[in-house]
Amino acid sequence: MTDLAPKYDPNEVEKGRYQEWLDEDLFKPSGDKKAHPYSIVIPPPNVTGKLHLGHAWDTAIQDTLIRFKRMQGYDTLYLPGMDHAGIATQAKVEAKLRKQGKDRHQMGREAFVKQVWEWKDEYANIIKGQWAKMGLSLDYSRERFTLDKGLSKAVKKVFVQLYNEGLIYRGEYIINWDPELQTALSDIEVIHKDDKGAFYHIKYPFADGSGYVEIATTRPETMFGDTAVAVAPGDERYKDIVGKELILPLVGRHIPIIEDQHVDPEFGTGLVKITPAHDPNDFQVGNRHNLERINVMNDNGTMNEEAGKYAGMDRFEARKALVEDLEKEDYLIKVEPIVHSVGHSERSGVQVEPRLSKQWFVKMRPLAEQVLKNQKTDGKVNFVPERFEQTLNHWMEDVHDWVISRQLWWGHRIPAWYNKKTGETYVGEEAPKDIENWQQDPDVLDTWFSSALWPFSTLGWPDTDSPDFKRYFPTNTLVTGYDIIFFWVSRMIFQGLHFTQKRPFNDVVLHGLMRDEQGRKMSKSLGNGVDPMDVVDKYGADALRWFLLNGTAPGQDTRYDPKKLAAAWNFINKIWNASRFVIMNLPADAKPAHMPDVSKFDLADSWIFDRLNHTVGEVTRLFDEYKFGEAGRELYNFIWNDFCDWYIEISKVALNGDDEELKTRKQENLIWILDQILRLMHPIMPFVTEKLWLSMPHEGKSIMIAKYPEVHAEFENKQADSDMAFLIEIIKAVRNIRMEVNAPMSSQIDIMIQLDDEANKHILDENADYVENFLHPKKLEVSSNIEAPKLAKTAVIPGAQVFVPLTELVNVDEELAKMEKEEKRLEAEVERAKKKLSNQGFVAHAPEAVVNKEKEKQADYESQLAGVRDRIKELKESN
Repeated sequence: MTDLAPKYDPNEVEKGRYQEWLDEDLFKPSGDKKAHPYSIVIPPPNVTGKLHLGHAWDTAIQDTLIRFKRMQGYDTLYLPGMDHAGIATQAKVEAKLRKQGKDRHQMGREAFVKQVWEWKDEYANIIKGQWAKMGLSLDYSRERFTLDKGLSKAVKKVFVQLYNEGLIYRGEYIINWDPELQTALSDIEVIHKDDKGAFYHIKYPFADGSGYVEIATTRPETMFGDTAVAVAPGDERYKDIVGKELILPLVGRHIPIIEDQHVDPEFGTGLVKITPAHDPNDFQVGNRHNLERINVMNDNGTMNEEAGKYAGMDRFEARKALVEDLEKEDYLIKVEPIVHSVGHSERSGVQVEPRLSKQWFVKMRPLAEQVLKNQKTDGKVNFVPERFEQTLNHWMEDVHDWVISRQLWWGHRIPAWYNKKTGETYVGEEAPKDIENWQQDPDVLDTWFSSALWPFSTLGWPDTDSPDFKRYFPTNTLVTGYDIIFFWVSRMIFQGLHFTQKRPFNDVVLHGLMRDEQGRKMSKSLGNGVDPMDVVDKYGADALRWFLLNGTAPGQDTRYDPKKLAAAWNFINKIWNASRFVIMNLPADAKPAHMPDVSKFDLADSWIFDRLNHTVGEVTRLFDEYKFGEAGRELYNFIWNDFCDWYIEISKVALNGDDEELKTRKQENLIWILDQILRLMHPIMPFVTEKLWLSMPHEGKSIMIAKYPEVHAEFENKQADSDMAFLIEIIKAVRNIRMEVNAPMSSQIDIMIQLDDEANKHILDENADYVENFLHPKKLEVSSNIEAPKLAKTAVIPGAQVFVPLTELVNVDEELAKMEKEEKRLEAEVERAKKKLSNQGFVAHAPEAVVNKEKEKQADYESQLAGVRDRIKELKESN
C-alpha cells in the first residue's frame, strides 16, 4: 500500500503510467486460444495534423470496449494505424512548400514524395503521443499504415481483381474537378452550399437570320463548349424549330436544335444549351445524339484555346468579361440574380468544376446489390442506433459509379501501364517485364480505396492463412461518427463482402458530432475547436474519457462543456477520497479483497451488496448494448450516492466503535466493494483506477488484467433493499427538518415516527446504532398509533410519517410575532393586487400577459397568506 495525496491530481496519477503498461506488454492479445477473440481496428486518423475531440470520442469508446472485454477474459486485439490521406496530406505539404518558395512540379515526383514521408513521420509521432495521453491500450507491434508494404499488396490485388471482373474500368466521363488541387473528386468529396449567382439570359440567333431563341445559363463561360440546344420532345412551342441551326454568340459556330427527354418544358424557357464536356446531364444527351465534346478549360480552372480571346483567363474572370462583351454585341437580354446550391471541394474549398475527364471508375451497382442482399440476412452489419442502417441502404440504392483515380503524387500508384508504341493497357500486381516499353499511369488511387480494405488488410489479407486474419476477422466493433457512413463505412462493407465473403465487422457504433458550447460545429474558420490534449492537461484523461462516454446517447451530437469536465474531475476526486478513506482505515496486514461472508451481514451490508449486484448487472448489460451514458448514470449513482454518501458514512459507526470483529467485517466489506468499483470503472478511467488499485491490497500486476466484476446470486436481497430504503428516507426526512428549523446534528431533538405498518418497527429496532448516529434523538417514539403533536414539522415518506415537535426548538412568542408581521405584509400585497386588477383602465389597456402576471401574483400572495394564518393558528393553540 502507498500513501495517497489528500486531493486527486491527474498529472501525478497519469505520469509515466502508460510507459509502464507498454513495458509490461499488457496491450497485446492474451494468446489464450480457449478465449473468445474480440477485435477492434482503430479508424485510422489522417496524418495531416493533430487529433481533435471527435478522434478522442472515437477512441475513448473503443478503448473502453477493449478494456471491458479484456477484463472479461476475451483475447482482445486493439490494432493501431494511420491513413496517408492522399488529397489532404498533399495539400498540407504543398502549402508548406509554397511558403518556402518551392513547387512540387519543379522538385519532381520523387523529391516531393520524400517531403511528404517526412511530414508523415512527424505527425504520426504527434498522433501516437496523443494516443498515449488518452491511455489507449493499442498493440503497437501490429501497427499499420495505409501505404505500408502489406497494405499496398492488398490494394493491388483488389484493383487487379476488380479490373479482371469488369468492375473497374477506364473511360471519359464528367467528373467533379478541383481546379486548385487539380484532381478528380468523388461525389461524396463535394460539399454543396448556397452561393450568390445569376441566370444569364442570352440570345442565340438562328443561322437563317429569322430571329433568336432565349437561353438561360448560370455558367456562360461554358458556352464555348456548346454543341446543341435542346427542347423537350413534343413541346408544341418549338416543334417548328427542331432541326434548325443556331449561331453560337461571339463564336460563330453553328449548332443544331434537338429534342431530348432531359429537358423539362416547365423550367425556364424550355430551351437548354447542351455542353457535353462540362455537365453530367449534357454528357448523357451528347452520347444519345453523338455530339462533339469540347473541353474549354485547363486543369487549373483557366480557359483554354477553345475560348478564343478569353484563353488564359480564370473561369470567373472570363465570365465577367464574356458577359460584358455579350452586352456590347446585343446578345445579353438580362441578368437575373439568384442564390443556388453549388458544389465545393471538401479539401480545398474551391468551387468544383464539372468536367469531362478520362478516369478510372468502380462499377458500383453489383457491389451495392451484394450489400443490400446481405443486410437482409443474419450475417448483416448491425447499426447502433438501428436507424442508420437506412442511411446505408439509401446510399446503396442510389449509388453512382465511383471515380477512384486522383491526379496526385501521394498515394497508391494505379497498377496500370500503357504501351508506348501500341497504346494497349496492362493491369497487374507487378510491372510488365519489358518495362522500358511501358509507361505507368501517373495517377494514384482515392484514399478511400485503400481505407475500404482496412478491417482485413491490416490483419494480413490477402494471405487468408494469416494467423491474425483467421483469428480476429471479422472484427467485432467499428466505432465512428455518423457523418462518415458514405465515405468509409459503406465502402468497407462492400469490399469486405466482395473479397472475404464476410461482413468486415459485426457492429457499427455511431456517435454524433462534437459541437461547441453554443451548439455550433467546431471548425477552423470559427476558431472554436478544442485541443483534447489541453483538456487532458487541465482535467486529466480519465475526466475527458468520462465526459465523452457520458455526453449523449449513441448517434446524438454533444456539446463541449467545461462545466461537465469540472464535474467529471469532481467525481473522480470523490472516488479518490473514498478510496483514500477505505485504505487508511485498513490494518497494516490487510489482505486483498475476498468474497465476504453473507451470513454475517447486517442490513446496511445486505443492502450495499444487493445494490452492487444490481450495478454490476446493469453496467455489464449496458456496455454490451453500447449504452455508455446509461451505464455511467448507474455507476455514478452507486458510487456517489449508495457507497460514498451512505455506506461509508454508516460504516464509520463500526470503524469508530469498540467491536473489533464488527470493525474487521466492515473493513473487509469496504475493500471488496472498492475493489469492485475500481474494476467497474477501469474501462472508462484507466489511469486513476490503476493507481488506486495498486495502492490497496491486491493480487496481480495491473487492474487491466484483473477479472471484471460478475453478479453473485448470494448478494441478491430485495428485502434488504426495501428495508434500507425505508431507513434512508427516515434519516433524510429528519435531516431536512433539522435544516428547516436550524437544528444542527450536535443537538438532540424529539422524533416521532408513525408507521403505516407496525411490522416495519423492527427495521429501526435492529439498526438502533444507525438511528442514534444519524438521527441523534433526545427521545424517539415509534409506533403505528401516534397522536401527531399540535406544533410540529412533518415529513411524509413511503410507509410512515415523521414528526419533530417544535415546542423546544422554536420560541413561540418570537415566531408568533414574526408570523403576524408577515401576515400584515401579505395582506397589503393582496390588497394592492386587488386594487390594480379592479382598475378598468389597467385591465383594458395593459397587455394580456401583464394582466395575467398580476393575477398570478394575487393568487400567490393569497396562498402564502393562508399558509401564514394556519401557522399563526398552530402557534396560538400550542401556547
